[in-house]
Order: sequence, then C-alpha cells, then structure tokens
Amino acid sequence: MSVRVRFAPSPTGYLHVGGARTALFNWLYARRHGGTFVLRIEDTDMERSSEDMVTGILESLTWLGLSWDEGPEVGGPHAPYFQAARADRHRAAARRLVDAGSAYYCYCRPEELQAKRQAAEAAGGAWMYDGTCRTLSAADVDRRHAAGESRAVRVKVPAGETSFDDLVHGRITVPHATIDDFIIVRSDGTPTYQLSVVSDDIDMAITHVVRGDDHISNTPKQILLYQALGAPVPAFAHVPLILGPDKKRLSKRHGATAVGEYERQGFLPEAMVNFLALLGWSPGRGDEEIFPRDALVGLFTIEGISGGNAVFNPEKLEWFNQQHIMRLPAGDLLGRIQPGLVDAGLWDAAFDGPRHAWIERVVDLLKPRAKRLTDFVPQMRPFIVASVDRDPSAVAKYLADPAIRSHLADWRDELASIAPFDAAAIETALRARADRLAIKPAALIHATRVAVTGSAASPGIFDVLELDGRDRVLARIDDALRAMDPAVRS
Repeated sequence: MSVRVRFAPSPTGYLHVGGARTALFNWLYARRHGGTFVLRIEDTDMERSSEDMVTGILESLTWLGLSWDEGPEVGGPHAPYFQAARADRHRAAARRLVDAGSAYYCYCRPEELQAKRQAAEAAGGAWMYDGTCRTLSAADVDRRHAAGESRAVRVKVPAGETSFDDLVHGRITVPHATIDDFIIVRSDGTPTYQLSVVSDDIDMAITHVVRGDDHISNTPKQILLYQALGAPVPAFAHVPLILGPDKKRLSKRHGATAVGEYERQGFLPEAMVNFLALLGWSPGRGDEEIFPRDALVGLFTIEGISGGNAVFNPEKLEWFNQQHIMRLPAGDLLGRIQPGLVDAGLWDAAFDGPRHAWIERVVDLLKPRAKRLTDFVPQMRPFIVASVDRDPSAVAKYLADPAIRSHLADWRDELASIAPFDAAAIETALRARADRLAIKPAALIHATRVAVTGSAASPGIFDVLELDGRDRVLARIDDALRAMDPAVRS
C-alpha cells in the first residue's frame, strides 16, 4: 500500500515551530517512500479560525519548501480539504455508528452532567460519564426525538482494552475502564474532533498518522472509531514535544514560535528545516549536522525519532543559519537580500548589470560575519552609500591622537599611488609603512577602518579597501580628517 500521510493544522493561529516539525516529519516520510503528503485544514473551531491564519499556514509551509500533493490550492481526489466543509460526512458516519449499535443518543442536559461532575470532584474522585442514556430503548429514543429534545451522540466503549504499536514509543495499552463513552456529535449537531479526524483519515486513505505526543491520549478513542466503522487502523507515530531551554513546553515566553516570524528575522528555510529535523530525530551520521533537504529525505526514518522531548535552542538555530549562509553562492544570497536592500533604499539598478560581479564579491566578503540575512543590509551600507556616519566612540578611540591622524594623512597619500589597488598590495604597503614609523600596524589599520567604514569592526580591511575602490577610500579618509582637524586636509 502506498504511504499516505497528512498534516492537519487548525487555523486558530499561525504555524508554530512544533507544527512545522510535525509537517516536516510527515513530508520527509512521504518523500522517502514515494508516498502522498496531504494537507488538511481543521477549521471546525469557527470562532477562532480565520482566513488570515489559513493563508499564513500555507505561506509558511511554502517557505519551508514542504509542498503538499493534495490539499488547499492544489486539490485532489479527496476534496474538500477543509474539515468544516466535511461536517455532513462526519454526521453520516455517526449515524452509521448508531445504526450499528456502536454509538447511542444521549439526552443528558449540560446542567445535569455538570452537577454530577461537581459531586464527583467534591467526593475526591474523577468524573466519568455514567452511561445514563446507554440503555435507552428504541421507543424512548423515538419519543424523545419526536418531542424535539436536543441530543448528543456518544460512543459505546466496550469492556476490555485497546493496544497499539506506536512506531516511536512501542506497545501502548489503555484499559477501557479509563475511557468513558465520549461524545462524537454535540447536542447542537457539530461533530467533535475525535469523529471528524477519523472520518477524514478514512476518506483520505491515510496509512500513517505522525503527530505530537500530546495526541497519545486521543489514539485509543480513535482506534475504537476506526474499528467500529470497519476501517483499517493506520500506523501511529507520536513524536516528542518541543521544549524551551527551561525544559518547559515551548511558548511565546521563549521568543518567537511562529514560523513566519523566523522568516522575517532573516532565517533561511534550509536552515530552519535542517534544525527542525534534528529536534528529536537522528540521521545516525555521528556528529554530522548540516544536511540539505534532499539529504534529509534520503536519511529519514521514523525509527530515528527519539522518544524523549527535544529542546529548542535559539542559539543553535542561529548557528545552523550561519552554516547554511556560508554554503550558499553569493548570487543566491543576493537574491534573498535584495528585498531588504530595496526597503533600505540601497538597491542600485547597476547591481543587475555592470556592478553585479562587484556586489556579489561584497556579499561573499560579508558571509562569514552574517548569522541572519538581516545582518547583510547594515554591513553592506558602507560599501554602497557615498559617505558614512562614523561611530563617535570609534573615532574617539582610534582617531583622537594627532600623531595617528598625521600618519593617516600620509598613508592616504601613499594609497593614492599604490598599484595595483588590491588587498595584497595595500597590506604590504601598510605593514612596510608601520615598520618605517616604528608603530604597530594595528594602529594604522584601525584608523583606516574607522575613516573608511565609520565603524571599529568590519571584514578584513584590506579586502574592504579593494572593494571600495581607490577614489572612495581617498574621499572618505579626507572626510574623516577634515571632520577631526580641518587644517589637516583643507
């Protein structure tokens, strides 16, 4: 049987990193086995669901590169892929269960159930439905229905136990004595999650359900429904939860949790996928950690998923991002940086033409210093703008000494004649000048850096000078000297 998996998010919020990892595991499993990845939107919570959240989920999955084979915007043989639009099918399944004697109508009023719950809690016990309506006769049901009494539908949980072999955790057995006759259709006619998800998974021929550990308690109930409906039970794999660094469940207090926020913060989808894949899963490759998406597909197995919870480490994610930035060609990176440069007013049409090779060299120079895509824009500014604003603290530290300013003025004149004007020739000349002056090269290097870039930190200054070009370098040194002492370069 061909593998068919599904990711079924609820559009009551944007795609959370935990949900993204679940989607990724499903996607990897489908791709590894040549199967089908189904996206189904579980939008039955009408009050909290929204079109904006649906759009956000689709955009985040697309950004991560997790393309779905069936679902919204794609279609497929099992449409519709929005759960709310399938409610009639869910109610029909409930009627079949009632007709088969596997479920029954419950006429208990909410206030009656609440009173029983409170009494049980007052006695120090846990409340379970006592089966008041389980033995109603057909005549009683017909009479109460004819009278217009509202009714829910409950599953008739049999005696015994349910066992299943979880692909992550192994054999799990749940006694039915811990499961009450749970509701599958509410008294207002709306199907519950338990029925909806099983009905949809049956209709969509899902073979494997890969989801979070927080669903383990739902699985025995759902297996009962599969069996009662006469459908094959899919294989289940419950993956560990994602915790924050404090070992508590990941939430907004730990920082961003929505995938879209990481995109806005300058993270690469390749890095996010790599990072999420290794949260609770091991490829069995020793200390190797950097994997492109295609490699992950070839390596992924459910058996590699750990049963223990995973810890979301933002610093580790940033490290992954830096590693993937370093591996991207400059042209690819430039395309991803361009929107930020445009927003900052730094994009020049010449970067698509005669200055394309030059701007790619700038990107390559900055790659080792960038942890996020957003790091590139401020670091590229000094290469692009006509003049720079100098950090006052850097000026005070490296240009305040009149002797250094004098050395910088003479060094400026030498720079005017160095040929070729490249990093190697500039470095050789600077170090030779420092030797002649009996000063440390660093003094002249720092002074040059602040004058040309405006900052005390930059990539290798000799590469910076080469890329800036002779005319710009001379103009900026002149400007710095004038700002410090107008008499020096009047």
